[in-house]
Amino acid sequence: MGISLNHFSIRTTDLAATRAFYVDLLGLQEGPRPAFPFPGYWLYQGPKEAYANAAVHVIGIDPNDRSGLEGYLGERNETSLKGSGAVDHVAFFATDLAGMLQRLRAAGVEPRERTVPGVGLHQLFLDDPSGVVVELNYPVAEKQALDQQPTT
Repeated sequence: MGISLNHFSIRTTDLAATRAFYVDLLGLQEGPRPAFPFPGYWLYQGPKEAYANAAVHVIGIDPNDRSGLEGYLGERNETSLKGSGAVDHVAFFATDLAGMLQRLRAAGVEPRERTVPGVGLHQLFLDDPSGVVVELNYPVAEKQALDQQPTT
């Protein structure tokens, strides 16, 4: 099993100011972002052709329609989005999806699974003991291989 830090996400009610801080002040570059059902930006620290360089994911809260965000990442109370509470989750690249799913089942942990549209990633979302959301990103080919195996 391999694991490496991928990105961190910030959930915000002020999408424009957050983007300006990371782009205009810190020098990250806005780049491609999958068609998620909520507003946001992916901010890159290297070539924008490689999604692995998207080090900061800014997640906007649409006050008129929260359903896409809440359906994908879950509900968060806006009053909790100050200081470190605005960090939505920590993400890692990982390998061995089958092994991880087996370990999680054995521990009684049920991950929230998603496949990211258009970038070839399958995700597991878990909550650590302190309530920090951890995202594990696997090559979508691992998920496809699991789906093709006969169920027992």
